[in-house]
Amino acid sequence: MAVTYQTEGVKMPDIKKRETTEWIKNVAASYGKRLGEIAYIFCSDEKILEVNRQYLQHDYYTDIITFDYCQGDRLSGDLFISLDTIRTNAEQFGAAYDDELHRVIIHGILHLCGINDKGPGEREIMEEAENKALAMR
Repeated sequence: MAVTYQTEGVKMPDIKKRETTEWIKNVAASYGKRLGEIAYIFCSDEKILEVNRQYLQHDYYTDIITFDYCQGDRLSGDLFISLDTIRTNAEQFGAAYDDELHRVIIHGILHLCGINDKGPGEREIMEEAENKALAMR
């Protein structure tokens, strides 16, 4: 089990890696999942747009792109997070940057746990799961 935190073209956000990893592990466990190899790649809007275009054929900015490599109950994936979009969203939603960052960090894990947010009613389910996970921090 390993959770890694990397950057591409941005400064590493000020997160407590050990505590964050433990939190991620606890959230995963609450869904009956174990951590495999999880790589967080913090990046810029430009990088996430490039990844979105190249791998998903989407031509827009987003806060997170999650590549799912899960096997059974073991969560594995690459999670690209745009710190630019995190900052913009935090301002737009009147949220603290750190809170928005952790919401997105766990959002990717929740996707790996099988929670979706694109279909009817799924966004609300995801938000509820995010709030529950954030309360575990």
